[in-house]
Amino acid sequence: MPPRPLHAPGPARALSPGAVLRPRLDALRELVGLSGARLDQRMLAEAGRVLEGAATRQRHALDLTVVAIAGATGSGKSTLFNALARTQLSEAGVRRPTTAVPIACAWTDRADQAEGILDRLGIPARARRQPVRPYDQGLHGLVLLDLPDHDSATTGHREQVDRMLSLVDAVIWVVDPEKYADAVLHERYLRPLSGYAEVTFVVLNQVDRLSGDAADQVLDDLRRLLDEDGLALGEHGEPGAVVMALSALTGEGVGELREALAQFTAGRNVPERRLIADVDGVAARLRPSYVATGRPGLTEVARHEFDDRLAEAVGAQAAGLAAERAWLRDAEYACGTSWSRARRRFGRGRGAPGKGSASRGATDMPAPPAVCRTVSRPLVEQAVRALAHEAATGLPDPWAQAVRDAAGRGTEGLADALDEAAAAAAASAGTGGGPTTRTGHRRKDRRGRKTRLGRKRRAVRKGGPGEPGARAVRPRWWAVAAAVQGALTALQLAGMAWLLGLATDTFGGEWWAPGVLVTGGGVGGPVVAWCCRMLSRGPARRRALDAERRLRTAAAGCGRERVLEPVAAELLRYHEVRAQYAIAAGGS
Repeated sequence: MPPRPLHAPGPARALSPGAVLRPRLDALRELVGLSGARLDQRMLAEAGRVLEGAATRQRHALDLTVVAIAGATGSGKSTLFNALARTQLSEAGVRRPTTAVPIACAWTDRADQAEGILDRLGIPARARRQPVRPYDQGLHGLVLLDLPDHDSATTGHREQVDRMLSLVDAVIWVVDPEKYADAVLHERYLRPLSGYAEVTFVVLNQVDRLSGDAADQVLDDLRRLLDEDGLALGEHGEPGAVVMALSALTGEGVGELREALAQFTAGRNVPERRLIADVDGVAARLRPSYVATGRPGLTEVARHEFDDRLAEAVGAQAAGLAAERAWLRDAEYACGTSWSRARRRFGRGRGAPGKGSASRGATDMPAPPAVCRTVSRPLVEQAVRALAHEAATGLPDPWAQAVRDAAGRGTEGLADALDEAAAAAAASAGTGGGPTTRTGHRRKDRRGRKTRLGRKRRAVRKGGPGEPGARAVRPRWWAVAAAVQGALTALQLAGMAWLLGLATDTFGGEWWAPGVLVTGGGVGGPVVAWCCRMLSRGPARRRALDAERRLRTAAAGCGRERVLEPVAAELLRYHEVRAQYAIAAGGS
């Protein structure tokens, strides 16, 4: 293994609690602001209280650590308080409860800093004490409180304890061998406050009443109960609650507790660690409102399925098939034999009212079938519901509802917008059927007289495919095919005239010559028509795809504007909030 360079970087230094706390509070504040319109205000009230409490605590000296001594009646809290202060500061006795108001003692040289914190805690002036001078410098920065009994029968004592526990930086829970397993202590305090293990001490007092083996057994059982409460224990160098046994009355173990408190307050970061625990707690309770299951969102598959459903709703495929049939019909008419064209023309002329030329506005070309442009509203609603379900699956309830509401708002008026878009797409494509310009054919004017459209008139494409004003171009080879059909018909007629002349001795010659003309013209016409039909299939299919694409594009544009974009905006808001929650929760 090569030697390590002298200046190789070592492991990154862990961030201080203050450096960790600031961005998390900022993210939590941003989270509350972004979630105000989506989440119930009652869900955000706790986060607001945490932010307010953090701001209030940060206005006071963070190098002072407020530690409260809490416990049940008769556990020896006041005796331990006096033992740590090395003087009689709090009244201790057999009368229960002895402590009626919190008693405070501050180990600091700056009384104004301690006064500000004690004012915030609501400690009256008569309950503020000073340690014996000169005081133990190891406890410098410690503000110690002796709280009333949490199980006191006196009205208001429990409320005082609960209020103090929400304001102090750390707690020393004092239990005795008789009540260390008390259900009220574990269910009301230790279990709910399991997230504050790093700022918690659990002291088994009055071990002088137990033998050595009995004390060890009680202490082991206490550790077991704390583990069941979810309170992490600081063992083997791991962060967690400090658990120890002592006797405040005899002084056994009090020195170890004093040393542990000195190390605890020496870092001058306990208030920030407590605030981090506050943020951890509120983040854990808000987790169901921000953390999704899986990876919700709009996938490409969901977008394509939505576009396909809208295309089905506007009848894009049907429009394409209609355009293909109309193109093939026009090609067959334009390139068919003169006799088939005559049959169609005169057959329509003798048809029932409402059919034929009268129904086509007096034009000689077959009309494309009418295509219904009415959008299927059930299909539109089904497409929106499917998209909303896909986008909201896995999202927390508030954000899933926001996505569904955004999609629901987009549904209003979507069908009408699709109708308009489909009509515009059909108008930009021309007639929606065959070629729009037909040259070299006769039609009737309003007076019934036949006029001829200019043979040299050409259809001009205005703009590209899909652009407004684009018109279908009439293939030039149709005119060539029509000319060939005319020539073949002329040969047939000439052959028939020749045969008639031979039959009446008007013309001379062999019988086979006019027969060849009649046969060639009769067979050549259908052959040319069949070849034209084969050649028209490719352009007809392209015409169908173009018509279908136009409608699909128009429908997709409406769906994107009215549904996809609002839903995507809600998902983007969720991801922004989710990112802020990750920071507030201590994640990356």
